[in-house]
Amino acid sequence: MRTVVIGLLSLLGIAAPNGSPSALAATPGEPLPRTGDEIVVCGQLFHTTAPVVTWMDPGGYDAYRVERRFAPYEESDWRASETAAKLDSPNRYGLRKEKLTPEQIEKVRGGGWSLDELQDVVDQFVMHYDVCGVSRQCFKILHDHRCLSVHFMLDVDGTIYQTLDLKERAWHATTSNGRSIGIEIAQIGAYTAKSRGTLDQWYTKDAEGLMRLTFPQWLQTGLRTENFVGHPARPEIVVGEIQNTLLYQYDFTPQQYDSLTKLTATLCRVFPKLTCEYPSDEAGQVIPHVLPEAQLRDYQGLLGHYHIQENKTDPGPAFDWPRVADGAKKLMADAE
Repeated sequence: MRTVVIGLLSLLGIAAPNGSPSALAATPGEPLPRTGDEIVVCGQLFHTTAPVVTWMDPGGYDAYRVERRFAPYEESDWRASETAAKLDSPNRYGLRKEKLTPEQIEKVRGGGWSLDELQDVVDQFVMHYDVCGVSRQCFKILHDHRCLSVHFMLDVDGTIYQTLDLKERAWHATTSNGRSIGIEIAQIGAYTAKSRGTLDQWYTKDAEGLMRLTFPQWLQTGLRTENFVGHPARPEIVVGEIQNTLLYQYDFTPQQYDSLTKLTATLCRVFPKLTCEYPSDEAGQVIPHVLPEAQLRDYQGLLGHYHIQENKTDPGPAFDWPRVADGAKKLMADAE
């Protein structure tokens, strides 16, 4: 793995710890070029080939900040937020301490993770839908109102937002937080027959009879793709059971699947314990319910929020697990 990492660093023009040739070629004050597809892991950059906006970039979403992002600036600091929003902590993330010894905790508590140390801890990638519709609204709800966080948000146009370095313990999946990476996929979600009318507010047919995304007038989308028009990857509504409940859901956009597949391949290459598989039964079908405690404890790979918590249904019955996992495997094989 070290050879792979050094190679990636060299391609990016980043100096490796052992004084590689890339360090010798650099000059003081020389900027490091970025292409806009990199994610950050332990302070290092890794290409995904998908559009990525980090918390350090213009238009990014920064989960390190304690103030509320979308409150009026004069009322956004922690003291005002604690009272106005009734938040119980200035932090929205923590330390991945579950598998660490007291000595290791002392070493990394200031942020000083090595990639090797993080690779030993991270072995799950958790998929969520955000029930917000777009990533801007998702960050507003998570950060400003719920005091939660997630490493990535995936907008309807395929833009990936990274809000934290992956060394951080984001607050998104209860018992799996210490070992997992989380992504909130922008979508309004899945509904029972009784509540499926919500979907009619977010999806309508266009002039050609194709189902398309629509947004409520009150919603500020914040989409980076100008005049973006989103369509579900499959035009028909998907019906399936999650947690023994029949749910109705439209599919995610092709742009979301494309970016998620590339991100999944990247994460599975960076983290050797993270397998490019999803929980499946003997027939190879995705398991549509929470995993037993022992199975979840031993599981390493991709999984849904509903595999972790019985009261969750995301990413829903429409999520195309084979499309993401098989596509990521192909990208990984092509990169070998």
